[in-house]
Amino acid sequence: MGFYDRFILPPLIDIACGAPAIGMQRAKVVPSARGVVLELGFGSGRNLPYYDRSKVDRLFALEPSPGMLVRARKAAASVELPVEVLAETAETLSLGPASVDTVVVTYSLCTIPDPAAALDAARRALKPGGRLLFCEHGRAPDEAVRRTQARIEPIWKRIAGGCHLTRDIPALIRGAGFRIERLETMYLPGAPGWAGFNTWGEAQAA
Repeated sequence: MGFYDRFILPPLIDIACGAPAIGMQRAKVVPSARGVVLELGFGSGRNLPYYDRSKVDRLFALEPSPGMLVRARKAAASVELPVEVLAETAETLSLGPASVDTVVVTYSLCTIPDPAAALDAARRALKPGGRLLFCEHGRAPDEAVRRTQARIEPIWKRIAGGCHLTRDIPALIRGAGFRIERLETMYLPGAPGWAGFNTWGEAQAA
């Protein structure tokens, strides 16, 4: 990992992920988490303020980036909620089958190298009846915006830590064996269309 990825990129991502519009999106899904929770792509812990402490027993916070781990551990230590930071990738998840009640993933499926494998591992980790709560940006429904996304993505990935703009989030979730029970979409106000199309909701294993 180079200097940029370790020291420059983490604070830039943290600032971007702390935007008010993104906070409003987090508030639409994270409070529904309950029981033992697994969060994919914990980052600097931006979701922590939105968890309902009366519903969550324990949080496994998955964060593989060395540049983000210091921030992740600091955030985990600052809350009363029991948080265990796992320095591993979602694709190689160490938690056993049927070990969590809820999986939370927000603004992470864009950067996970193999999102299909990550979602498959998350599905296996869920207990029967468990839920996947998601909020992501991705492939826009409008053709003109999609063309812009495709044109920008190669450069964007290099400067934004591997972030993809064109991933079809609902298709990825369904392809990993989930049944989407609630699905909402919108362009985030104030964000450029190519980066601002959001998809959020919840799903269960099919």
